[in-house]
Amino acid sequence: MLSSLFRIVRYGWQHFWRNKLLSVATLFVMILALIVFQGLIIFSVITKTGIELLKEKIDISVYFKTVTPESEIFKIKQTIEALPEVKTVDYISREKALEIFKEKHKDDRNIMQALEELEENPLSALINIKAKDPKDYSLIANKFDNNEWRPLIDKITYRQNQLVIERLSRIVDIGSKLGLILTILLAITAILVTFNTVSLAIYSNREEIGIMRLVGAPNYFITGPYIVEGIIYGVVAAVVSMAIFWPIIYWGSPYLKFFLSELDLRVYFWNNIFKLFGYQLLFGVALGIISSNFAIRKYLKI
Repeated sequence: MLSSLFRIVRYGWQHFWRNKLLSVATLFVMILALIVFQGLIIFSVITKTGIELLKEKIDISVYFKTVTPESEIFKIKQTIEALPEVKTVDYISREKALEIFKEKHKDDRNIMQALEELEENPLSALINIKAKDPKDYSLIANKFDNNEWRPLIDKITYRQNQLVIERLSRIVDIGSKLGLILTILLAITAILVTFNTVSLAIYSNREEIGIMRLVGAPNYFITGPYIVEGIIYGVVAAVVSMAIFWPIIYWGSPYLKFFLSELDLRVYFWNNIFKLFGYQLLFGVALGIISSNFAIRKYLKI
């Protein structure tokens, strides 16, 4: 077995070096496939970050009348927090709301002077509600139609921003679906192109395979070298694709950060370089093995 394994590995290495033009062509296609695969991972990170940021910008604010006791507001807050659709509920007291308002308008003398002339705080206490899914905001807003709560509530921002929230919800939903569809389509394309290229490389050795069959070589001995060759393609393509992708990340990161300031691709790439390389290596080797195995069995009838 060890002798056969050694021969299979040696023949696979020889196949890789003997047909230099086909090897280069196959490697080129596999490198492109792995760059596409790496691009899909990065695209997924960008899409996920963008969608999460968009979700963070959507919320419902419930403003209470200034005479509403704080104890009643806390009861409502606890009830809303218990809903399965709710992610977080933040309470902002009247005093805190005034501090935020002053900080926001500190450069506006007219507003600051008007506040100083008032004898009491004119702002209401409020709660900000974030849902787990943007689609659930209408359901959460309907909870405040409770007859016990209505006399305590001044206004709910969902009613004023309902159209915007619904549109943003649709954008989040469409963005997630389009990202998944694009990932699947590009992955299938990369696999098919690589499969056809490997098939061509194996087809060029059909006479050698025919001779091996005539002399009674077992199937594993015939297919083994091509599987080894596929592994070599995968390993080399993974290394080269990572080397190519780094300058792309380095160049594109500042432009992306202009739109998504929370995401630094260069930092993400370096922090996850071993994991990303592992994905590349796994995908490249699997692509090489599967393509080689299926090509030699299907197209050469072994």
